Amino acid sequence: EFHRSVPAAVQVTVRDALNQAMDEELERDERVFLMGEEVAQYDGAYKVSRGLWKKYGDKRVIDTPISEMGFAGIAVGAAMAGLRPICEFMTFNFSMQAIDQVINSAAKTYYMSAGLQPVPIVFRGPNGASAGVAAQHSQCFAAWYAHCPGLKVVSPWNSEDAKGLLKSAIRDDNPVVFLENELMYGVPFEMSEESQSKDFTIPIGKAKIERQGNHVTVVSHSRYVGHCLDAAAVLAKEGIECEVINLRTIRPMDVESIETSVMKTNHLVTVEGGWPQFGVGAEICARIMEGPAFNYLDSPVTRVTGVDIPMPYAKILEDHSVPQIKDIIFSVKKTLNV
Repeated sequence: EFHRSVPAAVQVTVRDALNQAMDEELERDERVFLMGEEVAQYDGAYKVSRGLWKKYGDKRVIDTPISEMGFAGIAVGAAMAGLRPICEFMTFNFSMQAIDQVINSAAKTYYMSAGLQPVPIVFRGPNGASAGVAAQHSQCFAAWYAHCPGLKVVSPWNSEDAKGLLKSAIRDDNPVVFLENELMYGVPFEMSEESQSKDFTIPIGKAKIERQGNHVTVVSHSRYVGHCLDAAAVLAKEGIECEVINLRTIRPMDVESIETSVMKTNHLVTVEGGWPQFGVGAEICARIMEGPAFNYLDSPVTRVTGVDIPMPYAKILEDHSVPQIKDIIFSVKKTLNV
């Protein structure tokens, strides 16, 4: 008997995973379209939309002027009229130009219309610190957008996250803010056989345990999940077993998964690239304190965050402004009183 050949696990960059997701969804649903700066003829500022304009043409992949408030507004209006836009920001720092459209026009409309007017839109692009682009281009918007009811906020780490979550975001009837990371685009990850299917999605609102451990829970999102796994590998050699949780979604936050882990490990460290005040880690601390896992903690929760300053331009100062693997190791040891 003959077996058809099945694709084994393959190495795919985050950039290509995002490209596959958009390609598959553009093909699957003719209401889906992509718009933003340089997305069409230039193949994307970071080549995430490579080949899509050639394949789908001017109606489905649309280059815009440098006018975020304008094209974000057009995209939101298109969503209200029944299309399913993907609105790309060249970086999320530029979404500040359009934050009124994202929050007042997109996030609040479903509620204000008593459920009559959904706004199925995805705002996507790179978020957080890149390298050498100084204060105005290095902010993390996870906490900004996750503060706001009516939005879903997604922050993938690896290729499988990127593909499965972007497909879910495009299919979701709510506005989704999809925070990518520029430094992750070129990083290859193994993608399972299952994730190469056109039907593969990852549910929004569910975290993933990337590494099992029983001494301390380390929770992170986006690029810093990788740092946490690297730190966990170093700590394992010293007999400290970290359970690393990849949040995947910032809003709605999967507090249950964190609580379950904390009840097992009795210690918690949060890791993020954004600023400390009112950040993702601060929210996790509050939710743990208010919930059933608080009585299981054997020591205070420790936050590892970006430094509370505008991002400096000089490389050595930039390196000192974002979490490094050594900072995570130090905080885990501090939490465990080692």
